Amino acid sequence: MSDPPPWPASVRATLWWHRSTPAARELGPDDRTIPVTVAMMVDYLDSPVGPYREILASPVLHAPGKRIGPMPRMAVPFVAVDSEPSVHGGRVHWQLPKVLAEFDGDVQQKFTATGDGWRVRSDTRMLGPRLPIAGALGFAQPESGGGLAIASARLTGSFRYARVSVEAEGPTLPNWLASGTHHGAVILGGKMTTGAAKHR
Repeated sequence: MSDPPPWPASVRATLWWHRSTPAARELGPDDRTIPVTVAMMVDYLDSPVGPYREILASPVLHAPGKRIGPMPRMAVPFVAVDSEPSVHGGRVHWQLPKVLAEFDGDVQQKFTATGDGWRVRSDTRMLGPRLPIAGALGFAQPESGGGLAIASARLTGSFRYARVSVEAEGPTLPNWLASGTHHGAVILGGKMTTGAAKHR
């Protein structure tokens, strides 16, 4: 079981992005998209279901529009955590297809996520000054019947630009989550609140 949203949390994270591969574009929604793949490793220091770690990735982004609002949103088919209550919360409250995985290392340095038949390794090198950050991450998850569960996570804290070296393994994951060194950002520390989903 898990508490209903909003979910406040203290977080540390590394995220990166790259141009979407042809396989990633095929996984995207049918409506307008932005061909950028976004992925992140997150360390939730506290949350309504306790501390846990997470990896998630969006092959493409939903383009802004009347249905999803004024900002791009992730469409997340791949998300794994090391907490059963978090699996419940992601699936029930936000239509996020969370599964269980094992994690090792530090999300801001060298980190490994391992699941059933797949593995992602990241090695992060921070560059540049520490800067403040305040904004939101949005996602729009498909629902049965053709609707979307639309929600946002608001974040305040600090970050540094980074270069993130990634190695993805598995039968299909490397086709769209590209291995290599990518532009990224490290959330040095922040407060994040994920709100309830709206159904459209």
